Amino acid sequence: MKKNSWKYSVLMSVYEKDKPVYLRQAIESMLHQTVPAEQFVVIVDGPISKELDAVILEYEKDEDLFTIIRLSKNSGLANALNIGLGYCRNELVARMDADDISLPTRCEKELEYFRTYPELAICGCNLDEFYGRPDNIKTSRVVPETYDEIKKFMRRRQPFNHPTVMYRKFKVLEMGGYVPLKRKEDFDLFSRMLSSGCQAANIGEALYLYRADENNYARRKSWQNFKCALYVYWRHLMRRGCSLGDYMIICGAEFIFMMLPDKAMKKVSDRLLRETKGTWYKDENR
Repeated sequence: MKKNSWKYSVLMSVYEKDKPVYLRQAIESMLHQTVPAEQFVVIVDGPISKELDAVILEYEKDEDLFTIIRLSKNSGLANALNIGLGYCRNELVARMDADDISLPTRCEKELEYFRTYPELAICGCNLDEFYGRPDNIKTSRVVPETYDEIKKFMRRRQPFNHPTVMYRKFKVLEMGGYVPLKRKEDFDLFSRMLSSGCQAANIGEALYLYRADENNYARRKSWQNFKCALYVYWRHLMRRGCSLGDYMIICGAEFIFMMLPDKAMKKVSDRLLRETKGTWYKDENR
């Protein structure tokens, strides 16, 4: 299959707290893929600053490539992505967050997986977490690669790095899309997809740079988020994605993380859920 015959849409949501300079970096990283997207869908989730909108207006001039949808009020990530999926004109859709960076070969390698394994519905990859500069990589999120490993891993943990995934649009819509939740809407979607028999894989390579900061953990800590997580895991249990024992372990871990001080939570999370990196990513074009 020729590279120029691979067609996919990029799906990105932007909201008021995103930063213009980060948004530009994120968009440019997708525009410089070795296999370019045929369409770039951006959902502007509610009112945004003039500075942020100015960045979007620059790209909006390319009407053949960019589809910009502006929502009058903030509807949340799940609703924004559901709306955006409706505007994606290609079967394959690549997720992208508005403040991260995709490495140039990310989409080419994910497309190659779909070409090699036509039954695939989801394909993601590992990611590296950086602080401040893209070359300041501190930790990695490594996910399982094969379908069996993914199914086993999902009994207790998220087996995909959500912003790295490329998936089949009709499979996501067949499952009803994202459920509007305060937290873990991606886990809920992928649980439903795997429980219905959707095939999945992850590339054992970090093809995505995730922008992290010291506030990442604090933002996730609230009783509302805690209750939402328990609800999502309960749904997962009901569709037999995990055992009752797994569910109890997940709930206990969520409670411990909820109660830990932020610094202690970061240390535990980095030690148990991430790999410390000793390598540095270099890109002379950045």
